[in-house]
Amino acid sequence: MGIRAKITSGFLILATMLLVAGAWSIYELKNIGISAQNILDENYKSIDAAKVMIEALEREDSAVLLLLLGKRDEGRDILKAADENFQKAMEIARGNITLPGEQNYVAAVDKAYAAYRKLWQPFAGARYRGNLNLYFQEVNPTFLKVKTAVSELMNLNHQAMYQTASQVEARAHRATMPGIIAIASAFIFAIIFSFLINLYVISPIVKLTAGIRTFLDRGFFPDVRAEGKDEIAELVSSVEQLTRKTKP
Repeated sequence: MGIRAKITSGFLILATMLLVAGAWSIYELKNIGISAQNILDENYKSIDAAKVMIEALEREDSAVLLLLLGKRDEGRDILKAADENFQKAMEIARGNITLPGEQNYVAAVDKAYAAYRKLWQPFAGARYRGNLNLYFQEVNPTFLKVKTAVSELMNLNHQAMYQTASQVEARAHRATMPGIIAIASAFIFAIIFSFLINLYVISPIVKLTAGIRTFLDRGFFPDVRAEGKDEIAELVSSVEQLTRKTKP
């Protein structure tokens, strides 16, 4: 193999190593970004829906108290709007089940809210005034059960977001490994490549130069050996032939 081929192949190997490592890192980082974004979007939808449901529940609780105070029209309007908001958020939660066991949490919210809705519906259809015992004994405890179920659904998605962040950190660390390996490999390869260039190119040229100076000063050409069969070896051989022909 000639010198040009040796040097070219060395740089090609180095470039290939860096290219593969770079492509691998880019692929890993791109996948991390896409998967993490998708997971976070899904969790955020459920969390946002849970927040809407909690807000709607609190408005419904306030509306029931207004009905007990005799403010029927205002209480009914608030109940209707809050119930619509809750149902819309519930639909989002039902259609965004992505975590193991999340179906059970959504079902628990659905069941608890159906029981709560069944309790406050009579308040919207009839005149209830001052019946605080009914509120504290049945309505408010059921309201708290629904709120707890919604909070548990929210906490499930919060935990999933935290786990996703931890997984992204771990995968990002793995994505940097190809770059680290490539740098270490490139460093080792550069040392080996430098040694080979010195062995097959630099050292023979230095020896050849010293041999030519010896020939010019003393009239004889020392034995100069060049490793391999490349241009340097041919040059050394040609100089030896030339010195023999020009020897006095």
